[in-house]
Amino acid sequence: MPALDGLRILDLTRILAGPTCTQLLGDLGADVIKIERPGRGDDTRAWGPPFVKDASGEDTSESAYYLCSNRNKRSVAIDLATAEGVGLIRRLAARSDVLIENFKVGALSRYGLGYDDFKDELPGLVYCSITGFGQTGPNAHRAGYDLLAQGYGGIMSLTGAPDGEPMKVGVGIADIMCGMYAATAILAALRHRDRTGRGQHIDVALVDAQMAWLVNEGSNYLVSGEVPERRGNEHPNIVPYGVFETADGHVIVAVGNDSQYERFCELIGAPELAADDRYRTNAGRLAHRDELVARLSDLVRELGSAEVLAGLEARGVPGGPIHDLEQALASDQAESRGMTLDMPHPLAGRGSVPVVANPIRMSETPVTYRRSPPLCGADTDEVIAELLGDD
Repeated sequence: MPALDGLRILDLTRILAGPTCTQLLGDLGADVIKIERPGRGDDTRAWGPPFVKDASGEDTSESAYYLCSNRNKRSVAIDLATAEGVGLIRRLAARSDVLIENFKVGALSRYGLGYDDFKDELPGLVYCSITGFGQTGPNAHRAGYDLLAQGYGGIMSLTGAPDGEPMKVGVGIADIMCGMYAATAILAALRHRDRTGRGQHIDVALVDAQMAWLVNEGSNYLVSGEVPERRGNEHPNIVPYGVFETADGHVIVAVGNDSQYERFCELIGAPELAADDRYRTNAGRLAHRDELVARLSDLVRELGSAEVLAGLEARGVPGGPIHDLEQALASDQAESRGMTLDMPHPLAGRGSVPVVANPIRMSETPVTYRRSPPLCGADTDEVIAELLGDD
């Protein structure tokens, strides 16, 4: 039986942060009821191409983007602009453990669906709000978008080439990590609810979450008072650690200590760089980063990628290839770990759609894949009859 079997999530989120959170909870066994606007649904359904192809090879209405964060959910179409729709949400909330939403601050309160509207009537309800800047503060009114969070929260100032423009991460990482923090907070709040009977309001913001995962660079700044610089693929605290050009491509070298550095120098035929007092310790290598990396780069460039990777492996020096997505998802490691799977889909000409799997492996309560990403409103009648039929 899945770990969260018997838990019901009323999901009033869309786009990525909220759906990432609720998909994770769904993968762990929760019954996730996704509320969508009739006839339109989650905005990301239209975020293509690519779209799911039908039997004739034509695009359907379902985008690949939507598929990434909406499995293990049931879709119920409800119009919140109507009194009937608001009434249905209230009745569904009374039969749920968690309500999660990502509307602008105060928007649901105008419908009588804010936390304060539920806390007395449903004292055990865990209510999670995801916004761009949180429920308080001078920017609370601003909309939340991943790119804005990456810019405001500082990660773009650290990402990209030293002489290039600030660069966002290649996927919506602020959204994704905010969803992860929200899922963790929900599970903690449920633990509290189970002990005390009391729910609570969870306030999670994209910008707050993004600042939290500045991790070592955030700590580096707070301790030193020095604003970090963009270093491309290099590490702020370790040298050599980054991408090196070879005679036929690029490889990653991630030296983590002085003995690994010595073995790396042996591989590239430069033991003198390991013996040099300027470079023997990591602190010395950091102090002479530019000149050392330039010398190492010239030597690595004379070798082929396969030779470098084999040499690193043989000497126990961390390193690896740089895969594109085809190579990554088709790798022997991805296949062994089951990192992709096919799920049935009613619009797909092949009868199923491929999705990236959940990375969690649990020995007693494994992740399950019970429902493919639903069509908009596909489960409305089923959910209403199942949960509200006795009203």
